[in-house]
Amino acid sequence: MAKRVGVILSGCGHRDGSDIGEALITLLALDRAGAEIICAAPDQAQAVLANHLSGEGARAKPPKRNVLVETARLARGAVRSLAALGDRDIDALIIPGGEGAWQNLSSYADKGELCEVHPDVARLLRAMLAAHKPIGVSGLAPILAARVLGPVAGVRITLGSKHTTAAKHAAVMGADLRPCPVDDVVIDQKARLISTPAYMYDDASLRQVALGIEKLVRTVLAMAQDRAPRPVPPTTVPGARPVP
Repeated sequence: MAKRVGVILSGCGHRDGSDIGEALITLLALDRAGAEIICAAPDQAQAVLANHLSGEGARAKPPKRNVLVETARLARGAVRSLAALGDRDIDALIIPGGEGAWQNLSSYADKGELCEVHPDVARLLRAMLAAHKPIGVSGLAPILAARVLGPVAGVRITLGSKHTTAAKHAAVMGADLRPCPVDDVVIDQKARLISTPAYMYDDASLRQVALGIEKLVRTVLAMAQDRAPRPVPPTTVPGARPVP
C-alpha cells in the first residue's frame, strides 16, 4: 500500500505562511514517489499579513486571513484541519519552511528561544518520535523540532549555517546543530528526523533547494514502514471441503 505522509502547511507565501517553492517541491516529490499525501493546517487566524512585493509585514487586522483557508491555495482545497490529524493516520510527517512556521505554527517570531509551538504540531512531533515514524523539516521548520524534541531527544538538525541567530537559539533549545549545504540533508538516525536548509541561504537557487528537498523526501519514505495490507476475507466455494 502507498505510504501516507502528512504535510503540515502554515498558509501561502514565504513571508507569512509556507514557502510556496518548498511546499510544492515537497508535494511533487511525494506524488512522484507514489505516496498518499495528507495536507493539514491549523484552523486559526493568520498572525501576519505580509506584502510579498515590498517585504513589509504587519500584524493582521480584521478581516484576518485564516491559515487553513490560505493553505487551501497550495493544496487545491485538499487540506484538513490539523486538529483532526493523528499520528495513526500517517506513516511519516513533513513540515516545509516559510515564516509561517515561526508565526503560525509557533511563537518563535516573537519569543525566540522561549517560544511555544502550536499544540497540535507539538502533539504530532512527540507522537511520531514515540512511534519511531520519520519526520522531515525544511527551511525554517527545524526550529519546531528543536523546541519540541530538543529537550527530550537532543535531535540533530540543520538550519544551514551554525552561526545564524536561529541556529544559536536551536542549540539553546537542546538541538544538535550541524552545518549543511543547501542541496543536502542532515539525518538523525535515532530520532528518524531529516532536515535540509532550503532557503536558509539567501543565495539559494530553486534548483538547489529542490535537490535538498527531494533528498529529504526520498529519505523520509525510505525510513517509513510499509503499511500492512488489509486482510482479504477468505472466499467460500460451494461444495468445497475445509482444509485441515
